[in-house]
Amino acid sequence: MRPGARWIAALESGTMLLVLAGLWWLASHQEWVGKVFLPTPEATFRSLAEGIVDGKLAAFTAATVQRMVLGWLMASFAGIALGALIGISAGARVWIQPTLEFVRPLPASAVLPLAISIFGLSPGMVLSVVAFGAMWPVLLATVHGFASIEPRLREVCAALEVSRADFIWKVGLPSAMPDILAGMRLSMTVSLIVAVVGEMIASQAGLGQAILLAARSFRASELFAGIALLGLIGFASNALLAAAEKKLLIWQKP
Repeated sequence: MRPGARWIAALESGTMLLVLAGLWWLASHQEWVGKVFLPTPEATFRSLAEGIVDGKLAAFTAATVQRMVLGWLMASFAGIALGALIGISAGARVWIQPTLEFVRPLPASAVLPLAISIFGLSPGMVLSVVAFGAMWPVLLATVHGFASIEPRLREVCAALEVSRADFIWKVGLPSAMPDILAGMRLSMTVSLIVAVVGEMIASQAGLGQAILLAARSFRASELFAGIALLGLIGFASNALLAAAEKKLLIWQKP
């Protein structure tokens, strides 16, 4: 994308954001929706600032980000390792792919009762569910990336008697990297969602618990402040991964 096109896209996005903020301000001040359910932007930003200054909201945010990142790293490592082992073998794909397609649509929240029975209401339980839910985009993307390797590369490596480990490391992973990075970006979003849901259900410290308590107490400004923080976390993490992907895939530029 040309620099001028980037600026135009950024301007259009900023304009849309300002329009939505203006509609929020108008709806809350005109009380189209009761302030118990829709606080004003000023009240939300005030609650956000107060929560960060007194440290409570900052601590909740740090707990959620830590849980999200750890779960994402575990999911990425497991997804890439398993995906490479499955994707490198056509026979393994034939046998395992149907099972993966059966388990993949299973919501991570549906696994929470099983995880609670195994780990109890503990931080490890939430982390395990986050890793489980976030693993599938990386695993399936890795399988697809390895399955899409140019057949002539496989033939050349077979003729040179390249070992399976060397083929995975030197040929498979570089070829599958675009798919893997796309899966990791999606996985990061899933890990944030599952971390928040797990905090709500398991009563673990984090933004999920803070949002749930604010909703039960009808503290709308604190509820919206927590939601705004989740949006910022998601935006920042996606931007960082997009920048890393751009650097790692610079060789793809024509």
